[in-house]
Amino acid sequence: MPENAANFNSNRLSIARKRRGLTKTALAKRAEIDLRSVTAYESGDYYPRPDTAQSLADALKFPLEFFYGDDLDEPRPDTASFRAMSKMTSTQRDMALSQGSIALHLSNWLEEKFDLPKPNLPDLSREATPEAAAEALRRHWKIGVQPIDNMIHLLEREGVRIFSLAIDAREVDAFSLWNGETPFVFLNQNKSSEHSRYDAAHELGHLVLHKHGLPQGRDTEREADLFASAFLMPYQSIIANSGRNPVLSDLINLKSKWTVSVAALNRRLHTVGMTSDWQYRNLLIEISKRGFRKTEPKEAPREWSYILKKVFEELREEGCSRPDIAKDLAIPRDELEQLIFGLVIAALEGGRKTSVSKAPKLELVK
Repeated sequence: MPENAANFNSNRLSIARKRRGLTKTALAKRAEIDLRSVTAYESGDYYPRPDTAQSLADALKFPLEFFYGDDLDEPRPDTASFRAMSKMTSTQRDMALSQGSIALHLSNWLEEKFDLPKPNLPDLSREATPEAAAEALRRHWKIGVQPIDNMIHLLEREGVRIFSLAIDAREVDAFSLWNGETPFVFLNQNKSSEHSRYDAAHELGHLVLHKHGLPQGRDTEREADLFASAFLMPYQSIIANSGRNPVLSDLINLKSKWTVSVAALNRRLHTVGMTSDWQYRNLLIEISKRGFRKTEPKEAPREWSYILKKVFEELREEGCSRPDIAKDLAIPRDELEQLIFGLVIAALEGGRKTSVSKAPKLELVK
């Protein structure tokens, strides 16, 4: 137990409370502490006694040691780009951002031990259109118009840090942020592979188009959507491989070429002029009737993280287990597991080889 009560960190108390989705009033009740005291501890005006600190730790299900570390980076709502911002509550947003704070903590720990790929994301905010930005990024990354086999591998290769988003709410699809010069993307792993890939491309759009904090809202979301569609399904590739007047069965067979959802492919075909307004609407109605907005036909295999898989393999060989990592970071083990959920598990079960998305380099710093 820490000896000096003045070392108690109010920043970490606030992060842990938000991560659990609790108000100060709810925390005070759960920890059986006066609300004014909780408010004072979180503002840094007073420090809790050792027994009170333990009560707070128990109520929040965080190790006591967590509350005596240095300040953690805490993403602000105006620095993170969320999909479906209007649908989520402030509590859901704060839970996601506080998980982001813990992810930054883990990422910093990994950066000290591994030579991870350096970020290679240009600022494309001055491109004329999101489509032009998508084409520019493909040129910058030298991937032409080929379909992207694994979005996670590609983003990791270019220095984007990918983590799972552990919020039990469909309103929180994904979000992204810049921490200094390092880009981060958080993906909801409870979605189909096709939808998760689209989310990754959408967040990539935010990272390259809106790095300097353009106002959030429908316009920025629309720009990120247009970018994602063009990035996953380049114009030349769509025109060369798609016929006019497609029916739903054509979309189901064709979508695997770009590993996108039937709904996303329907939108893209309409955008590039391969279908009329009438055809687009009829396909949209049929997609909805068949339930293909929630469950994807011929769902693709789950994508996984090469970086995190290699990191945990290297650490295991060095004798460092996941419980050891959680202890070193002073975080609950389930917080660590949630950050890598799906991204590592799927890799251990096997995954597809990459095409344009070659595996990123990874070196252990001795």
